[in-house]
This record gives sequence, C-alpha cells and structure tokens, in this order.
Amino acid sequence: MAAMTPPTTALSWAQTAACTGLESTIFYPATDEEADTAKAVCAECPVRMDCLEHAIMRREHNGVWGGATEKERQRIIRRRRRERAVAKAAAS
Repeated sequence: MAAMTPPTTALSWAQTAACTGLESTIFYPATDEEADTAKAVCAECPVRMDCLEHAIMRREHNGVWGGATEKERQRIIRRRRRERAVAKAAAS
C-alpha cells in the first residue's frame, strides 16, 4: 500500500503530522478494535487535534483521524450538538 500522505498539502498543520510517510493501511483498519496501531501514532502526533477537527468538519467517514475512529468522531459530533442545544436553551 502507498505511504501515508497528510490529508492535503494546503493544510499547514499536515506538514508535521506523525503519519507522514507511514503505510496508509494502518489508518484504515477493518474494525475499530484494530485501530490501536493508528491511535498510538496519533497519540504522539503534534497536530492530532487539528487532524481531528479536519475530519469532523469534513464529516470524514473512513479511517482514524486525530486518534478517533468514525464511531468516536460521530460521538464527538453528537456531544457537541447536545452541548450547543443546552447552551442555547440556557441563553433563552
């Protein structure tokens, strides 16, 4: 498989991503249970949060981004929606 390339060279944060040069298959495990290797790389990445936000904002459906699987990113999105709804209700 090809070496991992940051999501896009236009993103300045991607230049220092820990995944650069690694096999991309690491970040696309067959199941969430097989994501530990990718998550270990992400845990040491200096731009993990930028990567995670990139994936969340673009609704990336595949792979591990910023240390989170698709299911984990969906949970983050749902939690943020709930938090916004609570904040909006509190402001009313």
